[in-house]
Formats: sequence, structure tokens, C-alpha cells
Amino acid sequence: MAGRLTNKVAVITGSSSGIGRAIALAFASEGAKIVCSDIREDFRSEYRTDELSGTTVQEVKKVGVEAIYQKCDTTQSSEVETLINKAVEAFGRVDIMVNNAGIAIETTEHGPRPVWDFDESAFEKTMQVNIKGVFLGTKFATRQMKDQKPHPSGDRGWIINLASVYGLVGGTATCAYITSKHAVMGLTKSTASDCAPYRIHVNALCPGYVQTSFISGFLLSAEAEDMRKDVIAKHPFRGLGTPQDIARAAVFLASEDAGWVTGIGLPVDGGYSSI
Repeated sequence: MAGRLTNKVAVITGSSSGIGRAIALAFASEGAKIVCSDIREDFRSEYRTDELSGTTVQEVKKVGVEAIYQKCDTTQSSEVETLINKAVEAFGRVDIMVNNAGIAIETTEHGPRPVWDFDESAFEKTMQVNIKGVFLGTKFATRQMKDQKPHPSGDRGWIINLASVYGLVGGTATCAYITSKHAVMGLTKSTASDCAPYRIHVNALCPGYVQTSFISGFLLSAEAEDMRKDVIAKHPFRGLGTPQDIARAAVFLASEDAGWVTGIGLPVDGGYSSI
């Protein structure tokens, strides 16, 4: 099928649910071959963000493109290396790497915690998934990309890291998440410089609050009415974004339309970072 990503091979971590699933489906609709990766293939019902009943691989195949699933814990170097190797075995190359897998565990049974009362193990786990996982995905994907045959455009690859609007601004009682997402931005900029001579694009997406089940779960409860009003008020467009909003931006960054773009963090946040 013809599209902006036709004949490109895309690896997407955390693709079973939420934003990663939306990106996989958007890439497939633009003609990319998809390597879906997550710690489990089935989507979790509590993270459901569309009405489709199949796994991401099943839904991608319905679009008419090839897809495989590879289990991967992005904090484990050997598993990430295997993920890239499996993609090459299946499709011959890796053109796009979306480092999407991430966690947010600021809120415990006792609620959000300021830095002086924040749990050390929660901080370490957040950094392992949100920054080490992005580092490993970038490391092994770019190792493959820099030596493969370039596209007619001269480009060898596209890395897209999922940061956050909280990679651009601060916030209260969210020290681990904000620290990790600022680190993603630093890694993105540094890696963009490393990879520029090989014509590998490295960019980040910075979503605002998005209608995933995680966000909706704590914003839509009766107890969260004041928080919900505050969050909505911080977005000039009001309301929350959707996974599809983020996916459309990812398509842009993975295409030749962004041919002169590298090393940026693109806010897709309804204006959150502008005020």
C-alpha cells in the first residue's frame, strides 16, 4: 500500500496499548511494516483506548501490511538487542525506532510525594524504564541503522523517543517522572549529534495529558474533580489529547516531511507548554 512510510520497517516498544498501539496503527496506515514489542502481546483492558478487539499485530495486519510481535523488557540489554535482530531477520532492516515504553509511578496508595518523602525504589524503577529503556532502544537501533543502505532521500533511520510535556517544564510531587523525561530530552539531543553524520534523525515527542486509561482513571473519578478542572485549564485548547493526536505527530517525524528536523522535542500538548 502507498503512504508516507511505505517500505519502511518500524519497531515500536510498548505497542500493545495506549499511545504505542495508536502509533503502530498510524504507521501501518501509511504503509510501514511493523514490529510490535511489549512485555505482553495482549492489550490490557484497563488501558484500552480504541474499540478494536484484536492485538496490535492483528489489527495492523488488517490494514494490509506485515507485522510481527517480539516480547521485550526494555530495561534488559539482551532483550532489546534481540528485538532489533528479530526485526532485521524478519524484514531486512530497521528504519524507524519508537522508544515508547514508559511508566509513571509517582502516585502511591498515600498519594503523590514531594522529593523529601519520595520512595527510592520507585525513583530507580522509573529511571530504569523511562531513560535506560530509551537509551538501549536507541543504542541497538542506531547500531543497525548506521551501517544499512540509505533510502533514496539519503536518510538511514528515524528515532522517535517519547518524552513528555514534563520533559520541558517542571511540576509538583512528580520528581521521578519529570527527571526521567528531562533525561530523555538530553539523550535525544546528544544522540541527534552523534547520528547526524549518518543521516539518522533523532527526535522526541512531548505529549500533554492524553486520554489513556491511566490518565482517565485518576482524572475522571469524583474525588479528582478539582484536579481535572486544573488539568483542563492548563491546556489552552481545553480537554485532553488523544493517542491518535500523538500518533499523527509521530508519522510526521518518521517521514520525509521532517527531512530537515533532528534533535527536537515536539510538544503535542494543546498548548500546555506555551503558558
